[in-house]
Amino acid sequence: MGKALIIADGNLVESAAQLLISIGHEVVVVDDLARGWKLAAKQDAEVVALALKLNGGDAIALLPRLKQLPHCPEVVVLAASSDPKAAEFALRSGAWDYLPVQSDPEPIAAAIDQALQYCKEQQGGATPVAVKREKIIGNSPAMKQCLQLLGQAAASDANVLLTGETGTGKELFARAIHSNSPRARTLGGSIHSNNPRADKNFVVVDCTALPETLVESVLFGHTRGAFTGADRNHDGLIAQADGGTLFLDEVGELPLETQKAFLRVLQERRYRPVGAQVEQDSNFRLVAATNRDLDQMVADGQFRKDLLFRLRTLAIELPPLRQRREDIEELIRHHTIRLCKAYGLKPKGFSIELIENLQAYPWPGNVREMINAIDGMLAAGVNDTTLYAKHLPLNIRVQVVCGHLEAPQETAVEDAAAMTASVPTFKSYRESSEAKYLQDLMTMTNRNIPKACEVSGISRSRLYEMLTKYGLNSPN
Repeated sequence: MGKALIIADGNLVESAAQLLISIGHEVVVVDDLARGWKLAAKQDAEVVALALKLNGGDAIALLPRLKQLPHCPEVVVLAASSDPKAAEFALRSGAWDYLPVQSDPEPIAAAIDQALQYCKEQQGGATPVAVKREKIIGNSPAMKQCLQLLGQAAASDANVLLTGETGTGKELFARAIHSNSPRARTLGGSIHSNNPRADKNFVVVDCTALPETLVESVLFGHTRGAFTGADRNHDGLIAQADGGTLFLDEVGELPLETQKAFLRVLQERRYRPVGAQVEQDSNFRLVAATNRDLDQMVADGQFRKDLLFRLRTLAIELPPLRQRREDIEELIRHHTIRLCKAYGLKPKGFSIELIENLQAYPWPGNVREMINAIDGMLAAGVNDTTLYAKHLPLNIRVQVVCGHLEAPQETAVEDAAAMTASVPTFKSYRESSEAKYLQDLMTMTNRNIPKACEVSGISRSRLYEMLTKYGLNSPN
């Protein structure tokens, strides 16, 4: 049947293991975290059950590392008590389930058995179709997971919500979903054999730029004479997306009244142009994107809950660049080659020091900031064959070399004024300082989470959040 590794201790997990063995599974139980990691890395266990409380360290910090193994086992987290923050961390890190353990071994065995059945179905299923990446760069575990979700999204007509910080590539993913989409379906469910959705329009709606007085006309279109200046019929963006993809960029900026009107369009795939007497159909697939917290906006009354449910049929959260540092060198080389060709420059080499500096910087503006930095380096080294750290924009060099900047003394105000342009934003300075503090804290405490909490005064759940935010949750 299947192979499972249980990293936990106690009679309860031993009983769960016996239940699994009795139905034909192969199960190994270890009660030491370090030994459990070695076994997980060496053997091909399809499912790993991981207890949060275990001798030898804080087990939940091992979860992201388990998901990065080549065979990528499913992970069932076993918790002694219910902790919403720990549960969220586990699920966002790719856990199969977060299971508060009581006194019955059957729920543990059932969760592991279901995960093993899923693994068996995956092995026996068809080989996933490789997606066309378009311009998406990166092969880190975080990016591979997003690409897998991209393939799932493209294979259906489900609404997709892309979330992530500014500059993480949400529009690139939206375009890739469109270009990998299957054939369009009519409202009756039949398929146009010669009408692939990817060959139709990809229509971008910039919700931040919609004029509030004309928003319905822009989206739904209008008829001649519908209002002053409407001298002819006009197709709106929804009509233009018929058969293709409608991309709502920065959907969190959509006005509340428009949200209400658009909800009906999503439900019915029908709309009425301004001034029209009859409704029209539009068979579009919807992809929306935002860098805002829509759940918080719902709580604040700024976004409709029913619309959010519709948008988030399938969600893809794109990781910030600091959480996929493995991709930085590939991104730098790709965009440098691209920009050199665009500017008619000869290819540039890179010093080792430059690559190390680029990988050390937290990139608060993500890939968009990186491209601007490359632009600056090419301008500074236009006649050089190799790019060095000296070619970096000054604000990046300061943060990397100094780690953090000291506030200027009052006696040096005039001298400091000349350096104003090199001072980073407060947000990026704070994030850089937090990241360095966490790195030092983890090194000093040898990644002992309870000790780190004691030294820093940070709660365990908050520490997990911060380690995840800065990509520091994997043990060295």
